Amino acid sequence: MKTSIGRRDVLQLGAAWAALAATGASAQQSGWPSKPVNLVVPFPAGGGTDAFARPLAAQFARLTGKQLVIDNRGGAGGTLGAGIAARAPADGYTLFMGAVHHAIAPAMYPKLDYDIEKDFVPLALLANVPQVLVVNPRKLPMADFKSFLDHVRKNPGKLNYGSAGGGTSHHLAGELFKQQTSTFITHIPYRGAGPALQGLIAGDVEMMFDGLGSSAAHIKGGRIKALMMAGKQRNPAFPDVPCAAELGLPDYTVTTWYGLWTPKGTPPDVQARIVDEVRKAGLTDDAKAVWASQGAEFGTLTPAQFGSFVSAEITRWDGVVKTSGAKLD
Repeated sequence: MKTSIGRRDVLQLGAAWAALAATGASAQQSGWPSKPVNLVVPFPAGGGTDAFARPLAAQFARLTGKQLVIDNRGGAGGTLGAGIAARAPADGYTLFMGAVHHAIAPAMYPKLDYDIEKDFVPLALLANVPQVLVVNPRKLPMADFKSFLDHVRKNPGKLNYGSAGGGTSHHLAGELFKQQTSTFITHIPYRGAGPALQGLIAGDVEMMFDGLGSSAAHIKGGRIKALMMAGKQRNPAFPDVPCAAELGLPDYTVTTWYGLWTPKGTPPDVQARIVDEVRKAGLTDDAKAVWASQGAEFGTLTPAQFGSFVSAEITRWDGVVKTSGAKLD
């Protein structure tokens, strides 16, 4: 889901960032960060979250002189790591990098041990990337999407798609695809996008609906083939991959976004400093190059706007889950 702002919004955004910078000055005087900062990434290494977390951590360390330590805590569709982060001390030294999956989770997991809106403070939308349909070219050597779709329709229930886990955007993107194409493919959940991609590359599953951030390098390396970009337009990083709208699926729009939170109770001045340092890290030339290579956009939302965005996403995905009847495998 792309976010667009006009001139008035730009002025408001500038004022908000200025206020944050002023507040952040007091945090800087208090010495934050005076030690390494822990960044809980609720998926195994090698997935889409990692693809942005690690370059961001490198730039954060360069700018602040302190490490941003990646702590991969995969499991339960990203909810295990979220629960761990929610219980961490609210002192600015534990951050949480969640994703669209955490807006889906309330509809899929009835007994979460955390509440993404009540136990965390939203800080920043870090990256927004389109979902892409990718296949193993050895298992499905079709030249284009039409040939692929014909094959799927002729083989109901015989093809498998991998996901980062039940209730993730990968899972629901597959359910939406089935619904909108009147097809039947079997969902195979993994413990993160990284393991799912390895399963796809190995041929254990034939296809995957993945965020472009984690698939980009494998597409470029020829290990997997991209057949369709979700949404209404092609992505500049992969201009030869047709979008869903031009393939006859105008309503197939799924994006994978990644955001930053801190446990509720973190001092406001520390929150402001975190936002300021992360924004500066994301706007370095090195980070911009990484984001562009993966067809991603760095978020421009203020913390309050990001919180509203997350609330809207929770409502949207709750509707998708109910309509598709998706359940945990």
